[in-house]
Amino acid sequence: MSRKYFGTDGIRGLANRHPITPEIALKVGMAAGTVFRRGVHRHRVVIGKDTRLSGYMIESALVAGFTAVGMDVFLLGPMPTPAVAMLTRSLRCDLGVMISASHNAYQDNGIKLFGPEGYKLNGEAEEQMETLIDSDLSEYLAGSDVLGRAKRIEGVHARYIEFAKRTLPRDLRLDGLRVVVDCANGAAYKVAPDALWELGAEVVSIGVDPNGFNINKECGSTSTDALCRKVHEVRADIGIALDGDADRVIIVDEHGRIVDGDQLMAVVAQSWHEDGRLSQPGIVATVMSNLGLERYLGSIGLELVRTSVGDRHVLEAMLADGYNVGGEQSGHIILSDFTTTGDGLVAALQLLAVVSRSGKPVSEVCHRFEPLPQLLRSVRYKAGKPLETSLVKEAIESGEGRLAGAGRLVIRPSGTEPVIRVMAEGEDSRLVESVVSDIVSALEGAA
Repeated sequence: MSRKYFGTDGIRGLANRHPITPEIALKVGMAAGTVFRRGVHRHRVVIGKDTRLSGYMIESALVAGFTAVGMDVFLLGPMPTPAVAMLTRSLRCDLGVMISASHNAYQDNGIKLFGPEGYKLNGEAEEQMETLIDSDLSEYLAGSDVLGRAKRIEGVHARYIEFAKRTLPRDLRLDGLRVVVDCANGAAYKVAPDALWELGAEVVSIGVDPNGFNINKECGSTSTDALCRKVHEVRADIGIALDGDADRVIIVDEHGRIVDGDQLMAVVAQSWHEDGRLSQPGIVATVMSNLGLERYLGSIGLELVRTSVGDRHVLEAMLADGYNVGGEQSGHIILSDFTTTGDGLVAALQLLAVVSRSGKPVSEVCHRFEPLPQLLRSVRYKAGKPLETSLVKEAIESGEGRLAGAGRLVIRPSGTEPVIRVMAEGEDSRLVESVVSDIVSALEGAA
């Protein structure tokens, strides 16, 4: 079924333009409240957001929608996406909502929804909501005596911090570690520095002064230059970069070098494997993860299961086959013993646990394999289906032939913006660059 509102990660778009408007947000609240209004108990929804200016507008509209169909609303204010998922379960809510466009700039925003167990909604629930959004919702309005109430919940920061700390052994401390944390001027600007400090680390915080406009702006997991400079400046042991809603993390070692999600998954996989904590002999990642990760895991007797891009696909494979570690190269790391979605802070804490126990520098701990040359380029298009043109098909076919047996080629449209991503990797960096360049040129001609 073709979706009108929901994409690969909820509803997302330019704030105050369709579909991220107060009108649609109101209908989303009414539709979601209707779908998840089951039984005769007082129904509850928890709503969190990041620090975008448009979050106030969307939050108010959602509150109106939910209360109009008789659902009580717990407002969290700025909180990480994984905290919303956790609190949905902890507060015994029927539904959780996160208002965020993740790593995008402030102009964008989005609505992510979680079911009562803290997992992102499945396709069936989204289809039900799509139908309701475009229907006459007046028949679902609650009576005047059973309208929902809305209130802000106190102490949620402390609850999430305590949850994150409890993912570590009780006796593990971070004393002696100097940590720079970049919170992207986003949802974790309070909780991440506090959690690290409470565990004993010396914390230097950047990206913790949100003003509604600076989320992800030259900071965070998608723009690490500022973090690298700060790590050098204060001679830190490690840098931690979160994105706007803190569901992904990128690490910087003591030399200011980037450590991506593939290396982080390798560290956690080997550590948990040695401790007997892996529920299956392997982990789950996407087609974008480097072939070097797959080879490294194979060398220690572990398997890499690949899925389509998107943490939802990773989680589905983990749940289906019983894996408890999975993630994406971009830094979405899902540790299902603790969380139901990617959690940048929890993933960083698991790495810090390995660093603390080993006594080795981050550069040594996090260099588990040598990545194969990999190149990713994005091509923006205005309309149409450029991948279906004969010129592009020929370029892709040629690239696959040239890389056969020596690398991989992945072409995929983005699920959140009009962009086609071209990724190639292989032993020969010149060949990889040539293949990507030819396909990009064909796409630009078709776009």
